[in-house]
Amino acid sequence: MQHNPEDVMTTSKETAPAATNRRAVWSWAFFDFANSVYPAVITTAVFPIFYKNVVIGEDGGVGDLWWTRAVSLSALIIAVTAPVLGSIADRSGARKRFMFFYTIVCVVGVASMTTLGPGMLVAGFLIFVLANVGFEGAVVFYNAYLPDIAPRERQGRVSGLGFGLGYFGSAIGLGLALVFVMQERMDAVWLLTAAFFLVFSVPAFVALPSDRRGTGVLSAAGQGIRDIKEIVAELRHMKDLRNFLIAFFFFIDGVLTIIVVAALVAEETFGFTQTGVIVLFFIVQFSAAAGAFALAKPTDLFGPKKVLTGVLALWTAAGIAAYFIQGQQAFYVLAVFAGFGLGAVQSASRALMSSLIPKGQEAKMFGFYALCGKSSSVLGPLLFGQVTYWAGGNQRPGFLVLTALFIVGGLLLQRVRDPKAPATSSGR
Repeated sequence: MQHNPEDVMTTSKETAPAATNRRAVWSWAFFDFANSVYPAVITTAVFPIFYKNVVIGEDGGVGDLWWTRAVSLSALIIAVTAPVLGSIADRSGARKRFMFFYTIVCVVGVASMTTLGPGMLVAGFLIFVLANVGFEGAVVFYNAYLPDIAPRERQGRVSGLGFGLGYFGSAIGLGLALVFVMQERMDAVWLLTAAFFLVFSVPAFVALPSDRRGTGVLSAAGQGIRDIKEIVAELRHMKDLRNFLIAFFFFIDGVLTIIVVAALVAEETFGFTQTGVIVLFFIVQFSAAAGAFALAKPTDLFGPKKVLTGVLALWTAAGIAAYFIQGQQAFYVLAVFAGFGLGAVQSASRALMSSLIPKGQEAKMFGFYALCGKSSSVLGPLLFGQVTYWAGGNQRPGFLVLTALFIVGGLLLQRVRDPKAPATSSGR
């Protein structure tokens, strides 16, 4: 499929910059700092336990079931809409506007959590879905900026910078949230999270490349829908990109599922209190940040595929260990160990995806990247929640289900040729 120059937002020099735009890079990375408070507080450490214990107040796997269904529904919405929205952004030149719109949706959703109380199961379900769709939607357009702001040979480091700052943002957000959780002021936690995201996202909206003039949004939407079949046809001929997205579907499913069930696992299987969960994940943010920074340069030197392969092996070992270990101290060690690879697996995935995308198709292909990640995210949480429910609330069988996803994804990844691997290597 070919596009006329006016049809695509990213056909200028910005698509493959000759040098890194430091101001744009730091403002882009700072958006990761801003938005990372959301997954830390809302999807990982605080809201899942609040939703299960306060809003639902039931045991026997019921809380796990409803929580994982909420995660899966929001992932399904993004999976269905992201490719169309990406194509709209490419054609209409409205990337920054879409990113801003979804950011506001997330902020409003989080602030609305102040209305929740015991028994408001459905309201909590819907409010979380709204907030999560906003967060994930903004990330689609945020990711698509990477080729605009850094040359290909530095995208691994820039991507790692974003995730590294993101984990520091998560740590700060968790530290602030802990103060209010200990005082049982949950409304203040939700308002703090919403304000943190909104305020610290401002530099990105000021400094990132401006939207370009394109076709009207409605016209672009119609064309975007027609583009979906053509994109699928294109991917059939892009062997490495297609193979990567298939592998990504499996291994990112395991990663994202662990993120959204980790707090429930820490509380139910290993006996952590709400405060203990926050402290645990506060510590994990630093190991994850260390991993994102430490493996950013190797991602550029050796190629993101090799880094991904190593990290997936680490997570496979961690998943098997989680099935057998007992006690909070062992879980602490395992969480810090696994956290080191968390930032790297996401950062290296983004860098490899960026290197495989044809010029001028960044937003729509990152839409498909979100499609694979979020459609898989429908499956993983549902499997974990259902297996736990069938086991009468025992979460350990679910650990092995997630480990299998890492193994399958890692094996499929070996079919991908890494264009960023050293010239002396085949990239396989």
